[in-house]
Amino acid sequence: MTQILRNENLRNVAIIAHVDHGKTTLVDGLFRQSGLFRSDQKVEERLMDNMELERERGITIAAKNCSVKWKGVRINIIDTPGHADFGGEVERALSMADGAILLVDASEGPLPQTRFVLKKALAAGLKILVVINKIDRKDARPYAVLDEIYDLLIDLGANDEQLEFPLLYAIGRDGIAQKTLEEKGENLHILLDTILQEIPGPSYTANAPFQMLVSDLGYSDYMGRLAIGKIFNGAARSRDSLVCLGENGKAIDLKVSKLQTYEGINLIDANDVNAGDIIVLAGIENVKIGDTICNQEAPRPLPRISVDKPTVSMKFSINDSPLGGREGKYVQLTRIRERLIKETLLNVAIEVEENGKQEGILVKGRGEFQLAILVETMRREGYEFSVGRPEVIFRHENGRKTEPIEKLMVDCEEQFMGLVTEKLSLRKGRMTNLINNGMGRVHIEFSVPTRSLIGYRDEFLTDTRGTGIMNSLFDGYEPFRGECPSRFTGSIVADRTGHAVPYALFNLEPRGRLFITPGEPVYEGMIIGEHNRSQDIDVNATKEKKLTNMRAAGKDDNVLLSPIKPMTLEQTISFIREDELVEVTPRSIRMRKGVLSAQKRHLVRSAKIKKLTQEK
Repeated sequence: MTQILRNENLRNVAIIAHVDHGKTTLVDGLFRQSGLFRSDQKVEERLMDNMELERERGITIAAKNCSVKWKGVRINIIDTPGHADFGGEVERALSMADGAILLVDASEGPLPQTRFVLKKALAAGLKILVVINKIDRKDARPYAVLDEIYDLLIDLGANDEQLEFPLLYAIGRDGIAQKTLEEKGENLHILLDTILQEIPGPSYTANAPFQMLVSDLGYSDYMGRLAIGKIFNGAARSRDSLVCLGENGKAIDLKVSKLQTYEGINLIDANDVNAGDIIVLAGIENVKIGDTICNQEAPRPLPRISVDKPTVSMKFSINDSPLGGREGKYVQLTRIRERLIKETLLNVAIEVEENGKQEGILVKGRGEFQLAILVETMRREGYEFSVGRPEVIFRHENGRKTEPIEKLMVDCEEQFMGLVTEKLSLRKGRMTNLINNGMGRVHIEFSVPTRSLIGYRDEFLTDTRGTGIMNSLFDGYEPFRGECPSRFTGSIVADRTGHAVPYALFNLEPRGRLFITPGEPVYEGMIIGEHNRSQDIDVNATKEKKLTNMRAAGKDDNVLLSPIKPMTLEQTISFIREDELVEVTPRSIRMRKGVLSAQKRHLVRSAKIKKLTQEK
């Protein structure tokens, strides 16, 4: 008879929450209070956000491991991203956990990404510990939020055991947790004690051979490829001979050159590891996320990590503009391809598809934000390339065209409700719920095609004067809802090469919103502004004023131009149309037409109109 045991010296816990509900700050508090640092030691805030982009944006992008020791028990903590676009990170992080801390803001309550990560945790059968955070906020409503958490769990099909969750209240920033709202907490000791009491130790089968599921990958200049994951059964020692079972079931021999475990945010060497440990193993090159590393005598694969399929694609190509190749370190398509393939090895939610030609590479992901983060990361690494507009991935089921649909939740002031509803209805959105609590703000839920939300976020912020909050969550595929406009404005396109002149820009300002400042280089086909009307216009941004002898020298030099707000990478990706590209370099972000020549664009447009006329 198979005997199931538990390793009571370990706890593997994932922290799941919506973006900005305080996961990483709470982990900082656990580090300080578990004795990991000296009382006088100076420590940076948000220690787990070690990527430059994470610190800048204040969000978690990649799932990370760390550990703390409490009462002789090692607690492995997995900090997960809160954004649905990084769902692949959440899924592989949960594969290492036996329980989850669901962190919810005491004011905002469960938001769409809370629903996403909680659904994954329930599906994995994890024990849930609920922490209502930021109870010190002036607008905190902990009792109402608790009711919303129950409603969410019931909606997600939680069983009776999962509904009987342990509950704590916290102020993560101050390092305080408490059992009730009335008592005054002093530290996070009660949270650490609750983890030991409520989260079960990792289970394993007695006398079973070694099995480890690869949930993450790393790389070391000294040790090569690193496999990171949880040991499900058995034990291993350094220098052991094991095998890696890939997707096709083929076994690859490996010799463990080094074993490491987590202590705080650092890795320490280990001579032997046991069931339940989250380890870093060196000694194999050809390993992928989802592979099983196991004993040579009894190679048994574990179920692979399954992730939701991508819903959005974006085309990457070389930068062939007149300004191309001047600012980037890596500009060749082969180098760009190598970097993208490397990304697929580390990120299970990214897929790369090639057409065999030298035209470009199609990259598929969960959302435009995930792809924008990839583009920004590559840009900072010295890559120079062009990307097209994000496009949704359609499916054909039973002869019908289907498209990805988002569940959109909007919180805005009551006065903007009509405008927001009108704009979303034009984009084939359908209102599914409206809550007006009479406090001046409304909560509206919509069912909207994913393609309609590409480029809408900036428009939404403008319409609500920066006071609106918008969150979306993938809600499956539905029949195609018909064509809808992506942008109601055209582009102002430069018609020649040169440098922008103040006089020319001053005269172009009435035509729309400009993106460039005087002195910037321009070329034919470069987008320099947004036209007020729906059609594109070609303009001369290098035109200088004709000189005459009828005025004093310098009289017209003091042209006053409206200030230009530089567009971010996400804004440019959302702004461009299907026939436009974003030119990305380590120092610049420009927008351009796919076909630079105005004459060629005119011929393409004429051919398109002629074809449509013939079809009618």
